Amino acid sequence: MKVARGLAPRQPFCRVPSALAPSPTTFFTLCSTSLIHARDYNPERRNFVASYYFFPHLCSEGPIDINMSEIGMDAIHELFSKDPTIKLGGHWKPSDCVPRWKVAILVPFRNRHEHLPVLLRHLIPMLQRQRLQFAFYVVEQVGTQPFNRAMLFNVGFQEAMKDLDWDCLIFHDVDHIPESDRNYYGCGQMPRHFATKLDKYMYLLPYTEFFGGVSGLTVEQFRKINGFPNAFWGWGGEDDDLWNRYCPSDERGLPGLCCSAPRSEPPPVPLLHRYALLRKSKERQAVDGLNNLNYFANVTYDALYKNITVNLTPELAQVTEY
Repeated sequence: MKVARGLAPRQPFCRVPSALAPSPTTFFTLCSTSLIHARDYNPERRNFVASYYFFPHLCSEGPIDINMSEIGMDAIHELFSKDPTIKLGGHWKPSDCVPRWKVAILVPFRNRHEHLPVLLRHLIPMLQRQRLQFAFYVVEQVGTQPFNRAMLFNVGFQEAMKDLDWDCLIFHDVDHIPESDRNYYGCGQMPRHFATKLDKYMYLLPYTEFFGGVSGLTVEQFRKINGFPNAFWGWGGEDDDLWNRYCPSDERGLPGLCCSAPRSEPPPVPLLHRYALLRKSKERQAVDGLNNLNYFANVTYDALYKNITVNLTPELAQVTEY
């Protein structure tokens, strides 16, 4: 299966009811200027949705003014409390059209309280401009076990699907901020990678199979590959395993730009035997993922996200050693 690298879909961002849709000329007049003047390394000038697909309120701002300064969650709540269209749990949908995608944003979390409000400050307005229906799911790991990012994504998926029939899943690290709102957070016929151009890697892929940071799959794609692996305790390897589950070709799409927030805590402990696990990705795929997942969740609601707290242990997703 091929993987699209930050590729904008050649389809409407938002399906506009015919009675509301202005003429193609009106679309072009309202929004065409937002499709030019991209930076040289920004691919959107070659990769945009045709101007006549745009709804009047969808005019893209292009490069986003990134503000990495710390801000408290109380300040973020105050900022977005002025928007009555954001419902409990951070659920939002456009009122002027039928959204092209219903997107669940899954954020794995542990002790990154300074990064979450920064992410919400940037991402909520961008997703609203893209006219996507969305909600945020912060999946928080407690306990003493090493961080298991992949298993948290599996938990988040199971919990999100209890709320709504989502059709697009975005797996989003809390410290990654999109640099352009033309990095469209919808899904497509191929799995999508939204962070191929990351500032800490000088906007280059660190290695060919890199699929980390921010990625997107349809619900159908995610179920077909049995989700993320649960066997990766500690830092590294789970995104590479997910890549192996796709068996992608070497064809590249166009890149999505992101920047990463600096860490205030020590880096996570790397998983030393991750390469041994990766060598057996295919053998393990049928038995390690959504189908061997067990968990006990404590669910609470914030004004801007649903918080899912879990104490993960290897016994909750036992995997045969390979």
